[in-house]
Amino acid sequence: MAVRIRLKRIGGKKRPYYRFVVADSRNARGGTSIEELGSYDPLSNPSKVQVNAERALYWLKQGAQPSDTVRRLFEKNGVLEKLKEANQE
Repeated sequence: MAVRIRLKRIGGKKRPYYRFVVADSRNARGGTSIEELGSYDPLSNPSKVQVNAERALYWLKQGAQPSDTVRRLFEKNGVLEKLKEANQE
């Protein structure tokens, strides 16, 4: 099973709001997910990103692959930096 960390859209029409979810890559974007890791609100100024970094690091260590957008948001919030530090220890 290929596990991915990606965004799940839950916002309304013209009001996007997303959740970071761990899901099987074969499931649809809005389909079932294994676990929710946080949320992302792109319309607030500045954008609000809330991530449970501990659980995100757990899934990354288990081999979950983040989508391109999730990777960018994780880098912006320092989650991937914590993963690099944990791998060096």
